[in-house]
Amino acid sequence: MTPPQYRQVPAQVDLPALEHDVLDFWRDSKVFAKTLEQSEGRPEWVFYEGPPTANGMPGAHHIEARVFKDVFPRFRTMRGYHVARKAGWDCHGLPVELAVEKELGFSGKKDIEAYGIAEFNAKCRESVTRHTDAFAELTTRMGYWVDLDDAYRTMDPSYIESVWWSLKQIFDKDLLVQDHRVAPWCPRCGTGLSDHELAQGYETVVDPSVYVRFPLTSGPLAGKAALLVWTTTPWTLVSNTAVAAHPEVTYVVATDGDERVVVAEPLLDKALGEGWVTTGESFTGAEMERWTYQRPFELVPFDAPAHYVVNAEYVTTEDGTGLVHQSPAFGEDDLKVCKAYGLPVVNPVRPDGTFEEDVPLVGGVFFKKADEALTADLDARGLLFRHIPYEHSYPHCWRCHTALLYYAQPSWYIRTTAVKDRMLAENEKTNWFPDSVKHGRFGDWLTNNVDWALSRNRYWGTPLPIWRCEDDHLTCVGSRAELTELTGTDQSDLDPHRPYIDAVTFSCPAEGCGKTATRVPEVIDAWYDSGSMPFAQYGYPYENKELFESRYPAQFISEAIDQTRGWFYTLMAVGTLVFDKSSYENVVCLGHILAEDGRKMSKHLGNILQPIPLMDQHGADAVRWFMAAGGSPWAARRVGHGTIQEVVRKTLLTYWNTVAFQALYARTSGWAPSAADPAPADRTVLDRWLLSELNTLVAEVTEAMESYDTQRTGKLISSFVDDLSNWYVRRSRRRFWQGDASALRTLHDVIETVTRLMAPLTPFITERVWQDLVVAVSPDAPESVHLATWPEADATLIDATLSEQMLLVRRLVELGRATRAESGVKTRQPLSRALVAATGFSALSPALQAQITEELNVSSLASLSEVGGSLVDTTAKANFRALGKRFGKGVQDVAKAVAAADAAALSLALRSGEAKLTVNGEEITVTPEEVIITETPREGWSVASDSGATVALDLEITPELRKAGLARDAIRLIQEARKNSGLDVADRIALRWTSTSPETTEALTAHAALIADEVLATDHAEGEADATYGTPFEDDSLALTFRLRKA
Repeated sequence: MTPPQYRQVPAQVDLPALEHDVLDFWRDSKVFAKTLEQSEGRPEWVFYEGPPTANGMPGAHHIEARVFKDVFPRFRTMRGYHVARKAGWDCHGLPVELAVEKELGFSGKKDIEAYGIAEFNAKCRESVTRHTDAFAELTTRMGYWVDLDDAYRTMDPSYIESVWWSLKQIFDKDLLVQDHRVAPWCPRCGTGLSDHELAQGYETVVDPSVYVRFPLTSGPLAGKAALLVWTTTPWTLVSNTAVAAHPEVTYVVATDGDERVVVAEPLLDKALGEGWVTTGESFTGAEMERWTYQRPFELVPFDAPAHYVVNAEYVTTEDGTGLVHQSPAFGEDDLKVCKAYGLPVVNPVRPDGTFEEDVPLVGGVFFKKADEALTADLDARGLLFRHIPYEHSYPHCWRCHTALLYYAQPSWYIRTTAVKDRMLAENEKTNWFPDSVKHGRFGDWLTNNVDWALSRNRYWGTPLPIWRCEDDHLTCVGSRAELTELTGTDQSDLDPHRPYIDAVTFSCPAEGCGKTATRVPEVIDAWYDSGSMPFAQYGYPYENKELFESRYPAQFISEAIDQTRGWFYTLMAVGTLVFDKSSYENVVCLGHILAEDGRKMSKHLGNILQPIPLMDQHGADAVRWFMAAGGSPWAARRVGHGTIQEVVRKTLLTYWNTVAFQALYARTSGWAPSAADPAPADRTVLDRWLLSELNTLVAEVTEAMESYDTQRTGKLISSFVDDLSNWYVRRSRRRFWQGDASALRTLHDVIETVTRLMAPLTPFITERVWQDLVVAVSPDAPESVHLATWPEADATLIDATLSEQMLLVRRLVELGRATRAESGVKTRQPLSRALVAATGFSALSPALQAQITEELNVSSLASLSEVGGSLVDTTAKANFRALGKRFGKGVQDVAKAVAAADAAALSLALRSGEAKLTVNGEEITVTPEEVIITETPREGWSVASDSGATVALDLEITPELRKAGLARDAIRLIQEARKNSGLDVADRIALRWTSTSPETTEALTAHAALIADEVLATDHAEGEADATYGTPFEDDSLALTFRLRKA
């Protein structure tokens, strides 16, 4: 029976093509489904998918969160958990409506209502599924395993009923109320917005900053002075109702000789500038209360007394004049203050943002465009004191980018302020990554929480399930079954959207009422929909009650950092309001993805990366690795072809080349893993070192992944793979050529383990390696790497001493290479000896010392201490930066002691870890980092030192060494010729050579056996080649010509 063998692994790999093959394998073998079946019954690890809106094409930024939402469920599955992964689609809200309006050529709500709400909503329904195929293609192509066949949709009736149920819970707690408040209002969309939506739409603008005179008409200054008021919204002066002063602030009368104005004393200079002095008259805000003034405009009527000074604690003296113009229809603080004084609320601006037609001067004008005419009129009437441009951040609609109003109107609010302390307590239990978000961006948001403006005066959304009768009794309905009971007709098939739900009426169930109840016209904030997904995705509480309860709260969610004001907030708010606990335990907040030039990706700049072409060029694994490990995930990062290609070059190809190397030599020698392979304890020191490093890696990567630290995970794996390729494999090549079972088994076990560690981050390439190197030789291996378990670190194989010693070996090798390079002697030229001085060198075993000898290409290795300081001239001086930290002002005395010491003796002592010095009669110790040792080599030697370690090379090249060097040069040339001739690595060759150089001839003759062994030549001789040999290869430096053929 033929023993199992690795599959053939090509030296060159086409990553995108490989990934398409893997996708076919996953699909045909139903691997994702098998991971769920295999883990059924295991402990649940709950992940929630934040639902995207599929009314637009996905972009490169959609990859980032999907990477994290795939990496950790894969990791937890391998760790022995059952991880359900239910996809979802966000279907309602302004983004959808605005896209459909644009498609239909509409300019606002009038067009929608003329078109028909039913017809408009049908278009919205169609639009949100238009690009689900594109999202599904992206999801599949990048290897994001999520159940798209059983995705929840926020527009489905079962989902809406769950949302209704939750709102009824909140309503019954008296936390869902209607109130007349000032709230953000989008005049283009014709609806109010919540504060978390407001936070996503600030833009920098330049507005007019005006200082306006309000002539006093009562009080001690009547007819003698004017209040000076500052505002950046001149359009609100049309409905000015009062001027607010802080009751405890002192206000002074100032004059420039021509006029007198009243300002807050602390702002005198800032507001008025040079040339103004006080008259000596001053008043507190409390004393000024109810002084009347001439209002700036008389364009709209007032039906009650107004236009006097009121007191307000919120007034500050940080900017302006300390006197704040009040327009209660457009300011939350203004409304509170004016209500307390019983002042009228006058609103001349229509919901579309234009002034009422009958308002003189600005009738029909959009509020922002009214500033210019109003400012000019103030100036013409002598009321404009100063007018300057003012750049500041102003709220705009987060979807249509129209400037917002703060607008007084009745809206429905959830009293989240009533559960603020509970949310803060839940936040304390939550693990945020990065941790700074907990008490920073998110914690601040919770601390400054305001009630949630829930209602929207729109069409395509979850209808607010509140019915009001003619006597203002309110009924909150929690399901269609409840509607059936209230109406007496079957509502089970009712589409719960507008306009169908609007037609449902019933007799008011309030005791003794019975009048007709009709639904209020509003729909709800779509963010409430997405915040309800933990329970609404299951139709809870009407379906899947036990399933939901087993999957609440989530152990993990992840989205971009801006969701602290969006989904992260609404999840916590809804969870706390309904279930008295947050909906999640661990949150990974991701930074934004920028273009390679550091700018935001946009069509205008032409720097958008399309996700599918990006992956088809470089491979999804490379994109995934960059997103997960290419820098801090919570910082903004630049992504482009260069950054992705670097991942391919540095990590994926290094890993692949190591796999291909193992496969090549295992197949060549006919090796496959077996119980007869040497046990780890019986393997070489290099094998045991690698197994120690591997198990340390497993422990550290597991810890990093448990801490949601993919950046550290990537660094650890990349560093290990680099060491594996550039140290272990390079140092072990001869053993692999010889088919050494210890080396082959060690590398097999390492590749198998590293493949499992990399699988969550790079699921494609690891799947291919698993098939080629594990499944191929192990019939009992899991069918897929993603069905395998996560590796466990074997503490018995971790040898900390050996790891430290190998670090020293490699450090000494680096010093030896550096000094050889500095001397100009090439690496292939053997030297007679190297001398070493370093702490721990004497403890190195002969096998470890042999690693240094072979790497430095020297015949012998000895301790420099045996020779003493005769090879170098040594100087020592203080490292002031390092010493200053410990000795402070006494560093100069220590420096003098260092300079006065015997430099050679000091250097020798420091190699043991520290040296003793006497300073001002007291004995102190110094470390290698605190003293700069410089060693200048004597003639014939090359020396390199660093941090207490020294390597010296004897540069004398004897005739014998010269010949050995020439032989090695020839070996390199012949190896290159083998490669260029297309020979397999195991092919034996026949070799013929001639040289016009006696020195080369003598060298190749003397080292014939070495050359034959290195180049696998079974027939090797000096002389001319016959016609069976290939093209001649020539080298002028050796005066050498040779030909070869397969033996």
